Amino acid sequence: MYTVHAMSCIFCKIIDGEIPSTAVHKDELIYAFTDIDPKAPVHVLIVPRQHIRSLDETDASTRALLGHLMWTATEIARQKGLGDGYRVVVNTGEKGGQSVDHLHLHLLGGRQLAWPPG
Repeated sequence: MYTVHAMSCIFCKIIDGEIPSTAVHKDELIYAFTDIDPKAPVHVLIVPRQHIRSLDETDASTRALLGHLMWTATEIARQKGLGDGYRVVVNTGEKGGQSVDHLHLHLLGGRQLAWPPG
């Protein structure tokens, strides 16, 4: 059951199909789609179907989900031909750069990525 916050969450609406997106991967736990404002030639958002506000709100009960998110990022990178390098980013909280209050991974690749990132 969704909370009031989850009902207004843009990622929950994308997962539910209320907002259109370009799907890259779907399974029972995760929905991955292309970012509408890409920061690299490949920029995929990997989102758990379960509404979790941030990485900071995870616990032992979400351990398997966290592993599945990372595994999915790796599989998508392979499918996209990013064997020469890519980055997986999780922004957490306002000071960490998180702009949507729903846990998500950014998969970035397809060009040389600079360091430090920001």
